[in-house]
Amino acid sequence: MTVREQIKKYIASQPEPKRGDMQELHRLTLQVLPACKLWFFDGKDSDDKTVANPTIGYGLQTIEYSNGTTRDFFQVGVSANKTGISVYILGIKDKTYLAHTYGKKLGKASVTGYCIRFKTLKDINIGILEAAIRYGLRPRK
Repeated sequence: MTVREQIKKYIASQPEPKRGDMQELHRLTLQVLPACKLWFFDGKDSDDKTVANPTIGYGLQTIEYSNGTTRDFFQVGVSANKTGISVYILGIKDKTYLAHTYGKKLGKASVTGYCIRFKTLKDINIGILEAAIRYGLRPRK
């Protein structure tokens, strides 16, 4: 199954209204960066044990670990959870940036160092979320 097929299946597996919100977020993110690399993480580790919620990933960055090894990973992730949807903006050095820049303008959302969590899209300002996604998908040095 291709990554696009996995993403489509994952979104289709969500109950409404979350399914519609996930489809809209997927469309919005691809509109921001149409040619970005797509990822799908099923939430399972190498032993097939569930360790996280499945996540749709967008973009490409190289993570460098303290031991000198590197790994390619996505820049922005979208994941459904029990109470709503999480949007992850990864690779931000300043852990207060998201909250200070977008937090108060987003609406009913919880913003942490790299995660924007909300119940439904109607609860937030989509234009501000799009700005955060644009920031997350910016080219990396």
